[in-house]
This record gives sequence, structure tokens and C-alpha cells, in this order.
Amino acid sequence: MKKRILVADDELNIIKFLRSNLEAGGFEVMAATDGALAINTFEKELPDLVILDIMMPKIDGFEVCRRLREWTQTPIIMLSARGDEGDKIKSLDLGADDYITKPFGAGELIARVNAVLRRSEVGANQPTGPAYTRDDLVINFAKRQVSVAGNEIKLTPTEYNLLQELVLNAGKVLTHIYLLNKVWGPEYREETEYLHVFARRLRLKLEPNPAVPKYLITVPGVGYQFQNAA
Repeated sequence: MKKRILVADDELNIIKFLRSNLEAGGFEVMAATDGALAINTFEKELPDLVILDIMMPKIDGFEVCRRLREWTQTPIIMLSARGDEGDKIKSLDLGADDYITKPFGAGELIARVNAVLRRSEVGANQPTGPAYTRDDLVINFAKRQVSVAGNEIKLTPTEYNLLQELVLNAGKVLTHIYLLNKVWGPEYREETEYLHVFARRLRLKLEPNPAVPKYLITVPGVGYQFQNAA
């Protein structure tokens, strides 16, 4: 079955460009021209991915992203005409999976969409061994479930994939380039801010004190390490 993508943008020429190229890439496309309509369309259609412009009438893209992340882990790609680092970080902090600055080419669009969808799918090599346990943290690899003190923690697919890679290599220092290539793909080898934001998001969800992490440790200038013990 074709993957279904919701495109939300108030510029009709952008919608036309996205629809044309995504349909040529084998996707089914639906569109919304403001934030409120984007939310309503998502709730009715439950697409596989959302491409969401930041600057939209009624409800902006930041707020749409925030509201969707309250109940769904469907991948979200944010669009912006501003190459503002702050907008990118805010988008990722709110739970977006990727960020594309306008203008962009059809090749970049399709590559990013395929990369995000690839990360959202459970791979054939998904670990099925015993759960990982340390203190109150439990990770059930077979079910892709994470809990802290008995409470299930909701992670986006990318958050989970990053955590899994770190835990399966617990005790090892994994470099920025290795993690970006392994979790995000070769297209993201230079996107170190993605890694920093997602590491911060994991700490906020998993660590007893995110400011003083005991699981996910930064190795300055190199990468990250998941510690097996204190």
C-alpha cells in the first residue's frame, strides 16, 4: 500500500510542488491550508507522515506539532522559509523528526521523506533478546517498550532507535558521526544539532535528574555513552 502523507502549508504553490513530487515518488497526498484544518485532517485520515509548515494561519506549525505529539508518534517534518537555528531547535524539541528550509529541491524532499519513514518502521533486525534493566529503567526490545519505575514512557521512533543503539552498545563511546549515520542515515552525518536535541529529549524522559544524567553521558567533542552502572 502507498504511504499516505499530509501536507500542511498556506502557500498553494508549495502544496502543488509537494503534491506533484510526492505523488511521483509513489506517495498518496492530502493537503491542509491552515493549522486547524491540519489537525482535523490528521484525526480523520491518520496519515503515515506529516509535512508541516511553521508559518500558517489559525494555528501555527509549532502548536500543531505540539498538539499532535500529545497523542501520536507519527513522523513530522517541519518546513520553514527561515533558516533560523532557533526554529530548527524548537521544532525538534517539540517532537518533530526533521526540518527542511525553503527553498528545497525535489531530490532533497524525497530523500528526507524516505529517511524519516525508514526510521519510523520496525526493522527486520529488531533485537528480540532479554529486556535491558538498570535501576528503574526497563527496555523491552521485542515490544519496543520503555518504562521507568513501572510507568511506560512514550518515545518517538527516532528517540527509541537512538536509545536502542546506545543501550546495545552500553559502556562504549559512540561518536556523533556513527550515531547520525546509524540512526538517521548517511544524509544526516553533519546534523549534529539533531543528535544533541534528541539526547536531551531522552534525558528529560528517562533520567531522574536530566541536569545530572546517570544513563546517557556526553563525551565532549566525541559523542555519547550509555553507562551500564554508576
